[in-house]
Amino acid sequence: MLSALNVKVRFLSNPASFPDPPQRIVVSETHMSWVFMADDWVLKLKKPVKRPFLDFSTIEARHFFCCEEVRLNRRLAYETYRGVKPLYADLSGNLNFEERGSVVDWLVEMRRLPEGDMLDHRIKKRDLTPTELFDVADKLVRFYAQCQPQTADDYVRNLLEEHDRTRKILLRPAFELVTGNIPALIEDVTWGLQQMRSTIEERIKMGNLVEGHGDLRPEHICLARPPQIIDCLEFNRAMRLIDPYDEISYLALECEALGADWVGPTFLCALERTFGNRPSDRLLAVYGGFRAMLRARICLVHLLETPLREPDKWRPLALTYLEIAKARMSRFVI
Repeated sequence: MLSALNVKVRFLSNPASFPDPPQRIVVSETHMSWVFMADDWVLKLKKPVKRPFLDFSTIEARHFFCCEEVRLNRRLAYETYRGVKPLYADLSGNLNFEERGSVVDWLVEMRRLPEGDMLDHRIKKRDLTPTELFDVADKLVRFYAQCQPQTADDYVRNLLEEHDRTRKILLRPAFELVTGNIPALIEDVTWGLQQMRSTIEERIKMGNLVEGHGDLRPEHICLARPPQIIDCLEFNRAMRLIDPYDEISYLALECEALGADWVGPTFLCALERTFGNRPSDRLLAVYGGFRAMLRARICLVHLLETPLREPDKWRPLALTYLEIAKARMSRFVI
């Protein structure tokens, strides 16, 4: 019988479970994983969950996506991702790493990065200079330049469908966003995507769609040498297909939400120098409005979780993203 998730979490949280026991293990929970951090390593256990956009419900699926996580993240963080590690259970159900019994789950094994060098940490501490971003920007733009162009005939339709899902979440009465300018802002983004449809499709024909990171946020960027850009979105390839300028625009708004609106232009200028093909300011505005509203939606979805974690965090953060969306869409000249 496969071990229950709580048994696995308890085992992996105990330093004595490991052949070379660490002094302590820091445990954190995300939407889709449990993460276990020791002094110099990290293990990630995927939850057996199933959502419309992912399926980790079987051990075979979790193994596949653990392998995908390592493969994809080695593109931008080769030194961090060590591999995929099996977890065993013997005939008595005792978990182990010594190949006693059968494999009951799979773990992504990583090198632990210094928290103080993560971009979000440095922004919050106001301990960041433009020159420290040059290596990260260079790594990103070389990555995009080396990516093979992708095609997606339904790309804009998928963006519109995603935005419609955002609309339905934001306008739930419980979130109290139905009044004010939020409904109009939602419609502005919808109209902007429709107006820019032919422009986006032309950019795809010109080779401006790549299989990118998919979740490029400051907390996923380590200012080490060489820089490490981790935690790409491994579970859905369609969500990784993106215009590099859209992805960098997303990073820019995330930095702005943390109070560093000067970071985004640094990356955009580097991308333009190497990748070229910069879109119009109107399209960048729509990209930014779309992504900011998507982030607001994700924040509000956290309020629907059981158990609810950090309840005081999510609504104010959602409102911050909505303000950024408003500012971005003000640049879209109608």
